[in-house]
Amino acid sequence: MRNSTEKLSYLQAIVQAHREEMRRDESVILMGEDIAVYGAQSLFDEFDESRLRNCPLSELGFTGVGIGAALTGLRPVVDLTIASFLYLASDQIINQAAKLRFMTGGQLKVPIVIRCSTFYNNRTAAQHADRPYSLMMNSPGLKIVAPSNAIDAKGLLKAAIRDDDPVIFFEDITLWGKKEEVPVDEDFLVPIGKADVKRPGSDVTIVAFAGTVPPALAAAEALAKDGIHAEVVDLRTIVPMDKDTILASVAKTGRLVIVDNGHRVGSVASEVAAVVSEEGFDSLRKPIQRLTAPAIHVPYNARLEKQLFPGKDTIVAVVQRIM
Repeated sequence: MRNSTEKLSYLQAIVQAHREEMRRDESVILMGEDIAVYGAQSLFDEFDESRLRNCPLSELGFTGVGIGAALTGLRPVVDLTIASFLYLASDQIINQAAKLRFMTGGQLKVPIVIRCSTFYNNRTAAQHADRPYSLMMNSPGLKIVAPSNAIDAKGLLKAAIRDDDPVIFFEDITLWGKKEEVPVDEDFLVPIGKADVKRPGSDVTIVAFAGTVPPALAAAEALAKDGIHAEVVDLRTIVPMDKDTILASVAKTGRLVIVDNGHRVGSVASEVAAVVSEEGFDSLRKPIQRLTAPAIHVPYNARLEKQLFPGKDTIVAVVQRIM
């Protein structure tokens, strides 16, 4: 079925990636909490309990089991469901998965994928709505991806499963239902560590990732009506970050706006700004602009919550301010 496509949602594309990789490689397993609830029900029709494990609500425990499985020859995907649960599993991820190759001089490898979805803008309140990208960025030894669409979600997950290092796979609940034509090919991969220019432009660079890409593209469309041509760069991979694509874009446009749904301090946006300040300062014609969530916990009230995150109108306003 090479070169064919199928219209899939973001979440369906993730499930298809699981199915293709589990068929291709018997060492690939899926384990975690509520895996039969959030999209993967159909996998239970094809694979048995040796390949699929519904785990109790003990993130530290089953993440440790997954790391042990990876060390002994399997390729586990551990689904934490909600990104805020990374905190509960952080000792296993940071002190074990991220460090074991280093501590053994390369004798051990940890081919594990940690799936977690950023639940926000859906009234899950403070303890379930964090976007902890930067927490994971601060730990050497982890690769971190955050796709913005169904095609990249499938290709990046398949690449992550085949990678010999631990990969944190951030899904975005605001994207789960968005559909597009996705390649049906067991060898379709999106390379880890490579950004994608989703829309070319010459006047300003907008760097975005995950759930901030759709409003960035909408803002670019609106700006084009006023004669401002924005280039939208989708990071896709947060670590290792594709600095070359970012710097090349800023060298062309001379202006940079970074859109990040995480908190402002120590954010992905902060890291992008630092890279461009250090390595592309001569290209800048205006100060770098960071659009992020403020340092406020996510409220339960939907109207209050939606005000926290950058949208099309706020992106447009910031771009217009630096033109």
